[in-house]
Amino acid sequence: MEEIPPEEPKKTSLGMDENVEGLLAYVLGWLTGIIFLLLEKESDFVRFHAMQSTITFLGLTILSFILGFIPVIGAVLGGLLWIVGLIFWILGMVKAYQGERYKFPVFGNLAEQWVGKVNV
Repeated sequence: MEEIPPEEPKKTSLGMDENVEGLLAYVLGWLTGIIFLLLEKESDFVRFHAMQSTITFLGLTILSFILGFIPVIGAVLGGLLWIVGLIFWILGMVKAYQGERYKFPVFGNLAEQWVGKVNV
């Protein structure tokens, strides 16, 4: 039985492996998402994860800011939102590193639609 060697990860226009660059798009949330949207020109995989990171974490940041103005309930909902954001953050990094184009609920579909429209 012949052993098949693992496939080499694809390189990006920045010279990194796609899975590593995809992971890095999530590290600082929407900030690294925007950075990789601006810098990565070739890899659809990385651009998808960068767009998903940007949409997800910018949306959660804005929603959290708005909830901060609501006494008591806003703090409770903000705490729950923080937990959801933490789960998305870890899940996004793990799935990108595994080379999977994993879509978050709602945010993933938006990222898929918008990534082709943003050509910086």
